Amino acid sequence: MELVESPGSRSEMNAPEPKVIKMYAAREDIYPREIKGRYTSLRWLCLWLTQLVFYGFAWLTWNGRQALLFDLATRKFYIFGLVLWPQDFIYLAALLIACAWGLFLVTAVAGRVWCGYSCPQTVYTEMFLWIERKFEGQRSAQMRLKKSPWNVDKIWRKGGKHAAWLALALWTGFTFVGYFTPIRSLAHETLTLNFGPWEWFWVGFYSLATYGNAGWLREQVCKYMCPYARFQSAMFDRDTLIITYDEKRGEPRGRDTTGSCIDCSLCVQVCPTGIDIRKGLQYECIGCAACIDACDIVMDKIEQPRGLICYDTDRAMHGGGHARLLRPRVIIYTTALTLFVTAVFTTLWLRTPLKVDVIRDRGSMGREVEDGMIENVYRLQVMNTSEQAHNYRIRATGIDSLAVVTEDVVQVRATETLAVPVRLRMKHGAADHGSHKISFELTATDDPALSVKENAVFIVPR
Repeated sequence: MELVESPGSRSEMNAPEPKVIKMYAAREDIYPREIKGRYTSLRWLCLWLTQLVFYGFAWLTWNGRQALLFDLATRKFYIFGLVLWPQDFIYLAALLIACAWGLFLVTAVAGRVWCGYSCPQTVYTEMFLWIERKFEGQRSAQMRLKKSPWNVDKIWRKGGKHAAWLALALWTGFTFVGYFTPIRSLAHETLTLNFGPWEWFWVGFYSLATYGNAGWLREQVCKYMCPYARFQSAMFDRDTLIITYDEKRGEPRGRDTTGSCIDCSLCVQVCPTGIDIRKGLQYECIGCAACIDACDIVMDKIEQPRGLICYDTDRAMHGGGHARLLRPRVIIYTTALTLFVTAVFTTLWLRTPLKVDVIRDRGSMGREVEDGMIENVYRLQVMNTSEQAHNYRIRATGIDSLAVVTEDVVQVRATETLAVPVRLRMKHGAADHGSHKISFELTATDDPALSVKENAVFIVPR
């Protein structure tokens, strides 16, 4: 967006030239230079690990079904041996809360290492950059190719790159949807192009998001779209590990000066967000440490000690001594995270894989039947959340002579729900008129410890 300043009422002859005021800086193309080093190797190790998990776990099987599956159609979430139902959504919320607290803890201690090594935006950008280099060459070759006129070679290189990007993006979108629709069924639907509208939308949406974010937007996502970049400073303090430039040692920079920095600008050329780390800590820095690897290589060549750019803390860089790992915010984050995770896992460990909902038959209140018996009708929604079929015995307590007159043993298959109609009867006069609290108790015949009790109301008519 540009604004043009009007000359106002001045005469046209004396009016100055219109002044253009730019409201935002135009985006400059960034071609990160490929670099080798220990932190680059660590980034690639994290990339391989995260993508083996993402692309591989969707194909793992557990007890004859997909190990990780958020089956929205059947409203069941399978996490290896754990089966969660909609009633267990609190556990998924707890998982997200634990991940958020874990991120806060890691950020307070080690800065933006998540962004630099494991964030999907960083990982897929690295993969797309690798593909780009295979088709277009290294940094200088890419810059020359962009300025060159369109010809067969340029069309082949650009077209091949985008085709490979789209292939990777489509595979990523397919895998993502495979965590919500059984991936083997999804693969069969892919071969026959028999997707449902839901699968078509999400495979296309996630594929285009991957292609756009990692192929076109890249650093723009980190700089302008990611909210984490904006509030990360609230978790930083003087003892947080960040990427720093030793200004005292490096300045004055130049080849013929006393400073160690020879102003080669390699640290800028390798930066995926295009910043100059020598200007100090900037919110655009994702902590990938590519500048450290580049600087260490230069220091080795000019026979200077490494560490001109390094992971360090603000306290250490300004002579305040060693960083303090145990400090209030770290202790608070660690304590809260430990207590929270312990509570969640304890609850999961003690969780009974059986749930019962009692629904009274509203069309048939308490009534008197043959032999003067009082009868109430219910429907029990029995949910077997384990991966083993069980027979459950139904009992009712709370009133003398209360008994189940329908079938009192029901079989519920693994991870299934069964609606069971139940009729309860009591002798006439065993209880006063009105409503009385009772309890339904279901116990597995093969495991007496597997038992639940659910409260209900028995109505005695006048």
